[in-house]
Amino acid sequence: MRIPGLFCLLFASAIFVSCKKDQSAKDTKDAKVKADIVVNTECYKALYDSDTIDLKLNTLESGKISGDMVMKLNQMPNKIGEIYGDFHGDTLMVSYTFIDQGNDKITYKNPMAFLKKDSLLILGNGKMETTMGATYFVKGEPIDFENVKYKFSKVDCEDK
Repeated sequence: MRIPGLFCLLFASAIFVSCKKDQSAKDTKDAKVKADIVVNTECYKALYDSDTIDLKLNTLESGKISGDMVMKLNQMPNKIGEIYGDFHGDTLMVSYTFIDQGNDKITYKNPMAFLKKDSLLILGNGKMETTMGATYFVKGEPIDFENVKYKFSKVDCEDK
């Protein structure tokens, strides 16, 4: 008689723990959804020779930045992707995940740094290194925001 009672107790404990895990996962998901609410959207455009870069920045309730960027560079396939990152003072540090238009089988990921100066965003140049397939700015090396090609001006966002 003891074994069926022990079995029932074990079974009830397993159900209780399972229910608790589901509630915890739901709470985590709810917190993430709340943190991903867009509170502000700004659009920028950079022109250099025949190159054009369109950038849409969404400020999230969590303080993070997300958005879309399309790079149309002369004699190169368009780079279409998303950015995600945050501000460190007046510098926006993001990861740009993109594909080359026409080849959606390979996804690339590069770090980018933008300096916010008045109503401009300036795309910086910095020394990068790749470790285990991931590219990073070299720690301790300055990012140059003076000798740059791309300075983004604020533009009206287009609804698509």
